[in-house]
Amino acid sequence: MQEIVQRKERVVAYIDGFNLYFGMREAGFDSCRWLNIKLLVVNLLKPHQELTGIKYFTSRVSNNPDKQKRQSTYIDALESTGIKIVYGNYQDGTQECKRCGHIWRTAKEKMTDVNIATAIIVDAFKDEYDMAMLISGDSDLTPPIREVHALFPKKRIFISFPPKRHNSSMTVAAKGSQIIGRKKLVDSQFDPEVISKTGYKLKIPHEWKADV
Repeated sequence: MQEIVQRKERVVAYIDGFNLYFGMREAGFDSCRWLNIKLLVVNLLKPHQELTGIKYFTSRVSNNPDKQKRQSTYIDALESTGIKIVYGNYQDGTQECKRCGHIWRTAKEKMTDVNIATAIIVDAFKDEYDMAMLISGDSDLTPPIREVHALFPKKRIFISFPPKRHNSSMTVAAKGSQIIGRKKLVDSQFDPEVISKTGYKLKIPHEWKADV
């Protein structure tokens, strides 16, 4: 009797980099910032699933050399695992207090939600996944989640909410969700040193170490 082999569910992960980063910081998980995204996704998968791709969405910070250096080191570490990096825009601006007139600099990330929405929809049309794992708590992504489910009833978008980023509209639209806990983050860290794709040693930024 011939054995029937069950095909695994193909998973592509889409990570909202800043949403995840600031969620961890707000939760007090600063020591988890040297996060191996690929390992995290693998640790979130079920036995019947297989990872076929990861896309990490972020923007290059500007006008802060220390932050730029830390971000570049981290992105190089992510790329060493084969993750595709998709960039948006990081726009500097100013904001004024209407009461005292004090002006301070601000920065906003642009295009990430649009880039994620586009990638999820295009990849569904190209049949790149059975399940899209979305790591984000940005409610602006609710409409594309609904559209994918309407156009492709056999596909599903599953949301892994970063710490402090859960919201109900995304939960209702998704076909499954969970909140990423501290243990998963702790268990998914890079080694203190990572070898880049070009052979350089990348070290965890001093400010990100647990004892800082």
